[in-house]
Amino acid sequence: MLAETPMPDDVVVAYRLEQCFRYSYESVVHNVQQRLMVAPRAVHGSQARRSFSLTVQGGTSVSAIEVDRFGNDVHTVSVATVDSAVEFIATADVDIRETSGRAPVHRRMLRDRRYLAATELTRPDRCLARVGAHLARTSSGEELAARICSWTRSAIEYGYGATTVRTTAAEAAAGGRGVCQDFAHVMLAVCRSVALPARYVSGHLVGEGGSHAWVEVLLADGPHATALAFDPTHDRPTTSRYVTVAVGRDYADVAPTSGTFEGACSSMLTSHKRLFLRQEEPTGTLALS
Repeated sequence: MLAETPMPDDVVVAYRLEQCFRYSYESVVHNVQQRLMVAPRAVHGSQARRSFSLTVQGGTSVSAIEVDRFGNDVHTVSVATVDSAVEFIATADVDIRETSGRAPVHRRMLRDRRYLAATELTRPDRCLARVGAHLARTSSGEELAARICSWTRSAIEYGYGATTVRTTAAEAAAGGRGVCQDFAHVMLAVCRSVALPARYVSGHLVGEGGSHAWVEVLLADGPHATALAFDPTHDRPTTSRYVTVAVGRDYADVAPTSGTFEGACSSMLTSHKRLFLRQEEPTGTLALS
């Protein structure tokens, strides 16, 4: 597997994440209803969100926030009228301590059916099930998770245009080409085929222009349990260069933007982001969860 040089455990990396989502319309639209899952998790392993703000430009808006069943922050925004475009601008400050992608979780999550059962996007076909059975014959636990990660990386070539957010794991594996969400879905499908609980993670990787996706495998750790994060796109465990936004069963649970509007025209979405260092400094231990 590819490796990165680890940082000392007492160093916290301080990031700022700036995101802008712009919806453009050819004519006036009404009753814009937008759902945004773009705020980094308040606490996730060694990650702690220090601040978050969401502003709306392009119309008078009403916003609300709720926490979904996976513990993700979901912002909903209503805009009565938009003349030509509306922008959703999100800014977050996040601190992350290096822990090589490990985070303690409640042991009951090892039996959580949400992370054991296949979904429409992660249902293994016979080929993926055979891969899982083959790998599980000679390994288990963390070693098995690492081997599934490596197999996924070898089975798919990274490339845009061959898949969409509706492409299933089986389709992506058969086609042999996809993007980060496809790598994550394939790894999840193989994990779940051998009863290895795992969840989809959305977020950002320093140095990449778009959002990113990876997998957390849930493993027993003595009397406790650990979520161990793997990035099958790059065949490696995650590090402090990964900022977690949301977790779920698959992409459908954590889509960053979705919504509706009333009008006789189509919409066009453009987005951009910046993820950069605020500072690096020695500090104490961040709370784990």
